[in-house]
Amino acid sequence: MNALDHVLGRDWPQPDRDSLARQPRATRLALELLQSLEGGALGVELPDGSQFRVGHGALVAHWRVRDAAVFERVLARGDIGLAEAWMDGQWDCDELAALLTLLADNRGRLGRAVHGRRWALLGHRLTHLLRANTRAGARRNIESHYDLGNDFYALWLDPTMSYSAALFATAEESLEAAQRRKYRSILQQLGAQPGQRILEVGCGWGGFAEVAATEFGCTVLGITLSPAQLEFARARAAAGGWSAQAEFALCDYRDVRGQYDHIVSIEMIEAVGERFWPTYFARLAAALKPGGRCVIQAITIADALFDDYRRGTDFIQQYVFPGGMLPSPRALQAQAGAAGLVLAGDVAFGADYARTLRHWHEAFLGALGEVRRQGFTERFIALWRFYLAYCEAGFRSGSIDVHHYLLRHDGAVSA
Repeated sequence: MNALDHVLGRDWPQPDRDSLARQPRATRLALELLQSLEGGALGVELPDGSQFRVGHGALVAHWRVRDAAVFERVLARGDIGLAEAWMDGQWDCDELAALLTLLADNRGRLGRAVHGRRWALLGHRLTHLLRANTRAGARRNIESHYDLGNDFYALWLDPTMSYSAALFATAEESLEAAQRRKYRSILQQLGAQPGQRILEVGCGWGGFAEVAATEFGCTVLGITLSPAQLEFARARAAAGGWSAQAEFALCDYRDVRGQYDHIVSIEMIEAVGERFWPTYFARLAAALKPGGRCVIQAITIADALFDDYRRGTDFIQQYVFPGGMLPSPRALQAQAGAAGLVLAGDVAFGADYARTLRHWHEAFLGALGEVRRQGFTERFIALWRFYLAYCEAGFRSGSIDVHHYLLRHDGAVSA
């Protein structure tokens, strides 16, 4: 008996033909699919009190299904259906990230249940396409996520207010230290020198600009589409005494003019949308001085999954980042090359993002009382918990990764 078996304190029988026959059709189909899981097993508790162990390996999670309609929703709409059923309270699980990781690890075996039926997802796909990141759409999409309020994000981000993957030296390193390590690593890859001008495309709450200005002596222009982030970053610079070295502006990347010694874009490309990738990289190339360097911190989806992903839509696009689109490593490098940017370095650190997300999820759970006092609903809380666990599972399974792409500009590009 493994540790989780002991904690749950239950015997979990394998479903047999007779027990399956008593279940609704969708439940029966789902259990048969789940029996093929490799690398771990689930203890599934059904609404009628039945308890089954499905999969092969150590028990990783206890999945409590309160409404059998969960399985119909998952078979029809894949991860979107699973997330919606969670938000509606139709199932729960104390080991949410472990459950989602096991499902992600078995994506190929679960097939249709991961993606859903295309006809059932048509409405979601159309919604995603209508949220394209045009100039007006980009501002609307960004505000829908980042302008939930600085006070909300401060509840569960570390003191640097960094909403991107940290770079850990050890498993014991604090999240705050690992975030500052990430910023220093970017600046070191750039070869940043005092007095150099850096453009940051998507500046967040000013964490990178602070390190660039105070530790490396650079001047920074940080642009964002979030009024809430803009206000915070300006106040941060003023309070820290480095506002003379940092300017923050409400500006679309398409409107940037002038040239800079270096450019940094930390987890902003995910919000650009595939249609606008050529424009994004063309603007970076035009704004980067010949000989300059650019670091893009990008979340990527595995090359092998990219074609199916780009033709469909997922939970993140529907509920968290409208209009968003992850590039694959191959697609990102092709787009950068087409704009005249040469790949000079590539560091992947997806395991660090999984650890970052675990820190955020634990901090979010510890702040639930204040989240509720700020007026957020139980459904919103469920959505945010699923989002954090879903992303952690993606990085743990290798479906997605995060990279530092170092790009070099070897020649002049007209603005």
